Amino acid sequence: MVAALLANLGIAVTKLLAFILTGSSSMLAESFHSVADTGNQALLLLGGRRAKRGATPKHPFGYGRERYVYAFIVSIVLFSLGGLFALYEAYHKFQHPEPITAWKWVPVAVLLVAVGLEGFSFRTAIHESNQIRGNTSWKDFIRRAKAPELPVVLLEDFGALVGLLFALVGVGMTLVTGNGMWDAAGTAMIGLLLVTIAIILAVETKSLLLGEAASLTDLARIEQAILSGDDVQSVIHMRTLHLGPEELLVAAKIAVSPNERAEDVARAIDAVESRIREAVPIARVIYLEPDIYSARTAAQGPKTGTSAPPPADGTGPGSAGQPTAAGSPER
Repeated sequence: MVAALLANLGIAVTKLLAFILTGSSSMLAESFHSVADTGNQALLLLGGRRAKRGATPKHPFGYGRERYVYAFIVSIVLFSLGGLFALYEAYHKFQHPEPITAWKWVPVAVLLVAVGLEGFSFRTAIHESNQIRGNTSWKDFIRRAKAPELPVVLLEDFGALVGLLFALVGVGMTLVTGNGMWDAAGTAMIGLLLVTIAIILAVETKSLLLGEAASLTDLARIEQAILSGDDVQSVIHMRTLHLGPEELLVAAKIAVSPNERAEDVARAIDAVESRIREAVPIARVIYLEPDIYSARTAAQGPKTGTSAPPPADGTGPGSAGQPTAAGSPER
């Protein structure tokens, strides 16, 4: 994010200077795009800092989800300051197209420098993302990542590079043909691109704000951890919720033997909590409720949002490695 902020700040200044010298609407749209991106990186850094505050009586689960709030604000800034302004400027230029008559090749030089700086920022974002992406496709990484910063920077940098290509085409064709309509067309394409990216970001961060369950992989690990000992018969039902990118809440009702003493049940719950934290370290808040799973209840079948106990052969929902009905993390 720091690399993206510094790159965008430098790009914004050079683009604005090029607009002042040439009057190119593409350069003005791109300068506002870079200003918006610079502000967005600052917002993400601020959100990450504020999310580290400790829990309070009013916010007993802490402020981890504040990172999602600032990521959502980023999408609004990109939509309004970047996309809508570019579309307005394109409309204005379509009404009054103007050729570039002064400092003709300055915008081309500025755009080429910007491509290099944005490429550096994009390469840095790709390198950082690869550290945690694993074998996940880029599409799934952006859609399912619980930490919003890297997907936001990736989309912004990708959009910036594509927008620079639109600006190069618009400015270049305006210089070749002397027709300012090309400059207006490039500006319009930049505006449409930014609006599209902003909508994607808004949809994805809204899902995080509403609260997402753990990934399928983590759900399987949690359930396997619960059932890996002989102190729990089955998982009756389980719910998970991300309190932040690196903090997961786990709540489950577990079936224990009807002959267990209260002291043994308490010891079993402590053991289960330790196994869950070892399997999924981000599971920091865990609530386990012991219950007796009767044969009558099993014969009636699980209620909505619950899991039946495992069959004798160890297969089916509720068995180790099989996710319970904990809500799909898909968006």
